[in-house]
Amino acid sequence: MAERLSLRTLDTLPRRLRPPVDPRGLRTGVVHLGLGAFHRAHQAAFTEDAIVEAGGPWGICGVTMRSAAVVDRLAPQDGLYTVLADSGAGASARVSGVVREVLFAGERAGEVLARIADPAVHVTTLTVTEKGYCHDPATGRLLRADARVRADVARSRPGSALGLLVRGLQARMRADAGPMTVLSCDNLPRNGATLRGLVAEFVDLLPAAEAAGLQAWIAAQVRFPSGVVDRIVPATTEADRERVAALLGVEDAGVVVTEPFRQWVIEDDFAGPRPAWEAVGAQLTADVHPYEQVKLRMLNGAHSALAYLGALAGDTSVAAAVADDGFAGLVERMLAEEVIPTLDAPAGMDLREYADGVLRRFANPALRHRTAQVAMDGSQKLPQRLLATIRACRAAGVEPRRTAFAVAAWMRWVWTDRTDTGAPRDLDDPLAPELRTAVQGCTSAGQVVGRLLAVTEVFGPDLVADPVVVALLTEALTLLTADGARAAARGVSARW
Repeated sequence: MAERLSLRTLDTLPRRLRPPVDPRGLRTGVVHLGLGAFHRAHQAAFTEDAIVEAGGPWGICGVTMRSAAVVDRLAPQDGLYTVLADSGAGASARVSGVVREVLFAGERAGEVLARIADPAVHVTTLTVTEKGYCHDPATGRLLRADARVRADVARSRPGSALGLLVRGLQARMRADAGPMTVLSCDNLPRNGATLRGLVAEFVDLLPAAEAAGLQAWIAAQVRFPSGVVDRIVPATTEADRERVAALLGVEDAGVVVTEPFRQWVIEDDFAGPRPAWEAVGAQLTADVHPYEQVKLRMLNGAHSALAYLGALAGDTSVAAAVADDGFAGLVERMLAEEVIPTLDAPAGMDLREYADGVLRRFANPALRHRTAQVAMDGSQKLPQRLLATIRACRAAGVEPRRTAFAVAAWMRWVWTDRTDTGAPRDLDDPLAPELRTAVQGCTSAGQVVGRLLAVTEVFGPDLVADPVVVALLTEALTLLTADGARAAARGVSARW
């Protein structure tokens, strides 16, 4: 068996592949909840580069939330892993050493709370996906009846990200450890304000004796800046790991694959010291909202549209889906005619150039971003990615035909149990039981549209009452059901 990447084998690597900062000298200054591939390719990479540029004790304690798998891969490697950035025309690789500790919250919650309460830690970041916030995506409010919320309110060593964060802040207050910046890096509208509200709601549920003074302390000592993050990070394959092993000369079980492009826009509202992210390309701004809307509705909206259409047609990757002229044409017109006219562009940003860049990035064959991966958790993603555009179009008196077609593709994904090629469909969604119940026994597209629009956790109360939206969704779902996704998309691209 080949040797494993670790601090012991680090000096055997080619010099150009070694971390730019010696990890053995890094102290922990950041806690990150949700130590998945995206964080390791994005915020961790920005942080390591910021240390190179400006120094600072900004090693990361990474916390895995749902399983110990990432800990099992990274702990034997002393937190080291390789970032492989592939443009499709060429690739670069570098070992990262900024993650200095890895913890599984399910087994070491007490240590996670202690890290958040450590006076040497000044920043807590999160990438826990939309469903990790235990909230209603249609309203942004806490799901107070959610089993995870009820359990975490009742115990001092919680399991959810929100529970860990609140209990960690509580421990920090009691330790008089100073202010903290909590930075959400997930695809939520106004994610900082949303997280601040969810934290306040969670604190309200705690027994009075436990919550004493906590709301006031958080208001005075904690900042929740909003942020926008962007980098495509598909699931790593065995071929990726073999490719990196050939470069390193040792095995790396923690490889992450990504694209050269990266973006991070952060609201300039911090409680104390932080890495100099702006020195390595992050943009600090007083208002992230325009950037957020562009990213959610254009990049993420197009991503979801291609994922559902492609998955229905049997395309396993987003690159394969965007190579289909019907799918690409429909999404191009959705962006140009329905999304862009409803957005206020940030200063200096050309939205048509941005749209072209999005589709070029999706076409990168080296990324192999699985349609099924993007399609998961649709109930949590639709409100901000596609339904916001539908509402904006309707407010402007516009019929959002192509955006409705994308939503109808999700409805088809929920309704069917097979793709158009006959392969089984896996509905991976936190609301899967409710969605299956909603469409059970439906025999027509109209029935499906009516029942799914009535799922207010996804659609709110307004869209089911809009006859134009109902008609557009019913027409699109009828075509998708009768013709299949590929033929239906090509047909509507020609007719609409």
